[in-house]
Amino acid sequence: MTDKIEFAFNAENARKAKEHIAKYPEGWQASAVMPLLDLAQRQNEGWLSQPAMDYVANMLDMPPIRVYEVATFYTMYNLKPVGKHHVQVCTNLPCWLRGSDAIVGACKKSLNIEMGETTEDGQFTLSEAECLGACVNAPMIQINDDYYEDLDSKATEEVLEELKAGRTPKAGSQGVRHTCEPAGGLTSLMHQADLKTEKAGDT
Repeated sequence: MTDKIEFAFNAENARKAKEHIAKYPEGWQASAVMPLLDLAQRQNEGWLSQPAMDYVANMLDMPPIRVYEVATFYTMYNLKPVGKHHVQVCTNLPCWLRGSDAIVGACKKSLNIEMGETTEDGQFTLSEAECLGACVNAPMIQINDDYYEDLDSKATEEVLEELKAGRTPKAGSQGVRHTCEPAGGLTSLMHQADLKTEKAGDT
């Protein structure tokens, strides 16, 4: 551990950290490393500096290398500064088959940066991501904690323009579907309500 720590949780995050640690039996506090790294990243403007990781290691009584191993394994942790809006474009197979190349192109055009770059004003960082878990609504992007799904080039640019203007675009599907229901409406279980009524009448 280091005697000089250049990072420390603020009061709110210190309280949250203690709550996470308390979820685990005594002697197993290292199990809280992932949520504590997340807290540190959020406090540190979206990325994990070495002092931040060392602070978490010290709090959990872990060798720093063990914390570095976690932070470098999971792509949710950023090891260098990112923009205020971290735009992660899924390019895995389902999104690619549904046109993620066009989404990448729209992001590059709108932000005027390439993958792995940050805009000069520090507002946007553009990254390529593996599966983000919303394949049914492909193609999609994740921006900070929000998912934007059922995208095309136009919808992608509209989301980014809203963020540029300081507004909050609607998260979720940008198409006609509700959450992850079929875009063309229900195709099965359409008479479920009638069946329930009939069953109730039989009793």
